[in-house]
Amino acid sequence: MRPEARTPEELETLFEDAFVTRDSEALAQLFEDGAVLIAGDRPQEARGGDEIVRFATAMWECERTYVADPRQIVQARDTALLVAERSINVARRGSDGAWRYAIALLSPAVSTTKEEQ
Repeated sequence: MRPEARTPEELETLFEDAFVTRDSEALAQLFEDGAVLIAGDRPQEARGGDEIVRFATAMWECERTYVADPRQIVQARDTALLVAERSINVARRGSDGAWRYAIALLSPAVSTTKEEQ
C-alpha cells in the first residue's frame, strides 16, 4: 500500500515511520520525482528515489534513524516549508492531493543512533 500524506505534518510522521521500520519502498514514495535529500556528518546529496533509498540504506546500516519534530510549518497553497530543530524540508502537494518532499535537508545530528534515543 502506498503511503499518502494528506498534510505536511502527516508527511513528517510517515517519513519517521518509514525510516524507523526501514521500509525503503514507503520511503521512496514520500519523495517526488527528482527530489533531493541532503544529510550526514559530511553532507551528502541523494537525488531521485533510487539514490535516496541507497542513501537511507547506508544510514540504516550505521544504525541511524530519523525522528520527526516539526516546530513550524509555513504553507503557501501547494508548497510547505517544514522547520524542525534538526531539519528543514520543502514539500509539495501533488495533483493527487498527496504531499511529498521536494527537498529534505537533515542536519548531521538528526540521524541519531539507537543508543542516543
